[in-house]
Amino acid sequence: MNKNRRRLDIVREMLSIASVRVRKTRIMYQANLNYNTLEKYLTGLLESGLVKCDGDSCYSITSKGELFLQMYDDYLERCRHIREEIDETARERLLLESICFKDKNSNNLKMIKKDVFV
Repeated sequence: MNKNRRRLDIVREMLSIASVRVRKTRIMYQANLNYNTLEKYLTGLLESGLVKCDGDSCYSITSKGELFLQMYDDYLERCRHIREEIDETARERLLLESICFKDKNSNNLKMIKKDVFV
């Protein structure tokens, strides 16, 4: 897996951490962010209304933030299904090519048939 996270993954992680009332430092350490990155993202989350800050310098997720988390989880699930469909389609294409064109490795054809027709 890619060691660099995408922006939405960082936002998701920060919002998950802020699902309970937390201070900025806890978000920074649990999300594995440096201070400058934390400030940049936290400012954006506050401006967009995904988190709120109370008078004690504690942060918590808003209902809009909870909706974001739900929508993002749905998005990730759809992406997973699409990847599975693409993988299955690629296996079927290999099977069709193996049927049409004599493959040098007959073992590959057996493996492909086994994967597709299980």
